[in-house]
Amino acid sequence: MLHALSTSLPSPRQFTYPFCYDVDPLAEAASEELQHYIATTGLMSAEKGCGKMFGVLVVEYKDEEGALQRGFLAAYSGLLGGRNDWQYFVPPVFDAQQPDGHFKRTEREISAINREISAIEHAPQYLQSVAQHEETMKRLQAEVEAFKVEVDAAKARRDARRKSGEPLSEEEQAEMVRESQFMKAELRRRRKAMEQAESAFHNPHATLLKSLQLQRKQMSDELQRWLFAAYRMLNAKGEERDLIDIFREYTHAMPPAGAGDCCAPKLLQYAYQHRLRPVCMAEFWWGESPASEIRHHLHYYPACRSKCLPILTHMLKGLDVAPNPLAQKRHTAEPRVLYADEYILVVDKPAGMLSVPGKAESVRSEFSDSANISVEEYFAQLTIGTTGVVGGTGIPARTTAPNYSDNNSQCRGQESPRLLQLPTNSQFTTNSKFLKAAHRLDMDTSGLLVLARTEQAYVELQRQFASRETVKRYEAVLSGVPKHTTPHSTFRSDVPEPITQNSKLKIQNSSTQPDGCLEAISLPLIADINDRPRQRVDMEHGKPALTLYNIVEVRAADANTAVAYTTKKADKSLTLVHLYPKTGRTHQLRVHCAHPQGLACPILGDPLYGTERADRMYLHAAELTFRHPITGEPMHFLSPSGFLL
Repeated sequence: MLHALSTSLPSPRQFTYPFCYDVDPLAEAASEELQHYIATTGLMSAEKGCGKMFGVLVVEYKDEEGALQRGFLAAYSGLLGGRNDWQYFVPPVFDAQQPDGHFKRTEREISAINREISAIEHAPQYLQSVAQHEETMKRLQAEVEAFKVEVDAAKARRDARRKSGEPLSEEEQAEMVRESQFMKAELRRRRKAMEQAESAFHNPHATLLKSLQLQRKQMSDELQRWLFAAYRMLNAKGEERDLIDIFREYTHAMPPAGAGDCCAPKLLQYAYQHRLRPVCMAEFWWGESPASEIRHHLHYYPACRSKCLPILTHMLKGLDVAPNPLAQKRHTAEPRVLYADEYILVVDKPAGMLSVPGKAESVRSEFSDSANISVEEYFAQLTIGTTGVVGGTGIPARTTAPNYSDNNSQCRGQESPRLLQLPTNSQFTTNSKFLKAAHRLDMDTSGLLVLARTEQAYVELQRQFASRETVKRYEAVLSGVPKHTTPHSTFRSDVPEPITQNSKLKIQNSSTQPDGCLEAISLPLIADINDRPRQRVDMEHGKPALTLYNIVEVRAADANTAVAYTTKKADKSLTLVHLYPKTGRTHQLRVHCAHPQGLACPILGDPLYGTERADRMYLHAAELTFRHPITGEPMHFLSPSGFLL
């Protein structure tokens, strides 16, 4: 299981922080050895139709003569070709695949129950009784709804009679009370009859079906608990805990399916068991990307959080682990105010800064990300004047938007209420109790952000963004060149009009309305519950997501070869694009650019979906049009990215 690693590269001072890392040269050398093995043995032919995550762990140990040596271990996530016993790789933490073992025996019993359940569900007698029961329930529901209409109508008549101003006799009042009481009691009786009909459905097949379903659930839960208890994870201190105990402490919940079978836990467990000292590690993807996730061949990825964060929090105790890069301040500039009045702020957010305060980690761990200061928190510490001066500097209010020709930013609009020019953030502080971002930009995205200073303004701005009345344009640099796409490509006729139909929002000379035509990407998105905060494409359960785009400029590394960036070995071609999101899903632009069914070219420097490290993620909110939430006047802001190819 331990493989030689012949290299003079020095060992890193600290062990790899597994949830965000630049690959150490030593781990990369081990990865290349593993990649050569995979390529020359045809190992992946056993994994049909998809790729696989592989990992390496460089370790130190003393040989028989007491000399310090280095080598590496290899692992794959889950099963490979339905097996977990491939040579060259470390074994699983616990082998549940033994044919005569408890897990497989119980799994076969559960499968037999599944077949019984399926047979009942497809039996003609059961289907007929279910259909009859559903008809009865629909009839009773319709009767209840119809009587509810009568009850409401009678109440309306009584209310109208009382409000008519004409005197009511005691007899008439008593009759109205009796009618109300009778109708309420009758409505309760009918609802009760419907509940009794539901509970009285005692078809023999249905009774057996419920019994089998309950038995299946109990057996599955017990088997899952047995399996999680069998995974006893070590750490560098020699401490041992099972998965149930680990997740109970860090998440107060049961472990998710597949916990303990990822590369990192397998590798560390084997190293601890055999007294090998972990030095550094890396995980990479081999093969085609899954249909839903974004995985690039030979690209390195961090450990997943939902399964591995609690486990590795335990397993890394006793190791000197590198600090979390995400816990450090990631922005090098401060947000700059472009516009301010009593109701809103429009700011230029730097890359690496949160829009709103970060959510608390669901896992309590020393390896969790600390909350960087957000734009909301930054401006909550400052005061912005609302009576014509800014922070007591004596700067007068303006009646037209200023033109910020310096710093590559400008904003313009029609007559606007109490527009205040704010040359520097240091010249004001705020006592405002209300300050909320009306929309959000990802931490690694820079550009235009609107904040509301009153509840009324916030509600109206939220409505505009939710109803897609705002117009947004982003600028991005992609790693590679999208296939079958050239600058000024054609906008398909089946895509909705990209600009709002509200003619008053169509600002003249606005680049939000490109002269050229646009292409469209429509891929529904949903949160990846196994690897938050990543999103994935889900054609069945995802929320609709539509992005329009046009190619602005292409710089191909080879003028005769402009192909999609698919592996780390690809050329260094770059593409400048303008992106127009018509929906506002989390990570929408990043996924639509990176996904194989989108542009298949991730945004340069994207830490989640990208293929290349860079000094930042090259995505910038460059243009924004909306209505002032109080006056209704159109507001239009520009903040060019300055991205050059």
